[in-house]
Amino acid sequence: MIELVCASANPDKVAEMAEVLAGAAVLLPRPPGMGEVAEDAESLEGNARLKALAVCRFAGAPALADDTGLEVDALGGAPGVRSARYAGPDASYAANLARLLSDLRDVAPPQRSARFRTVAMVCYPDGSEVMAEGAVAGAITTEPRGAGGFGYDPVFAPVEAGGLTFSELGPAAKNAISHRGRALRALLELLQR
Repeated sequence: MIELVCASANPDKVAEMAEVLAGAAVLLPRPPGMGEVAEDAESLEGNARLKALAVCRFAGAPALADDTGLEVDALGGAPGVRSARYAGPDASYAANLARLLSDLRDVAPPQRSARFRTVAMVCYPDGSEVMAEGAVAGAITTEPRGAGGFGYDPVFAPVEAGGLTFSELGPAAKNAISHRGRALRALLELLQR
């Protein structure tokens, strides 16, 4: 069983990661007392590396981090790498969602195509790293639907979900097709080689 220190401080993301990796890897909690890691890179890969490297150095153990971006075609790929901070530095899920829907208010459903992309990375104390990506295509709905998930899940309808949003899918169904699920499974395959 692979042991990895989880770099994320987001409890929703940690729970999802643990569920996807269950049975193949153990996620150890982020070390207490560790401060925030500035996510100021210009790419998902850069932010994943910043977080994994900082936690790896602090814990002295292999660390897993991911960074995810929602890329909306009608917004030129925004919010992208700024997805978690789309409505401001300390924006809530609700604030980010409200800004996204506001920015798309004049965009008709056929032009609301989007994709979620995740970069997952493990950094090791010896300086090596392993990285994988996952993506899922879909569209942004005109209003939030469903009670599950987190972040942009209530407005993202993956192509493979028959019109349902991530929030309308159960966790297992979501993880089977999600960007994060795909990235983590690809990463796990590389780690097990």
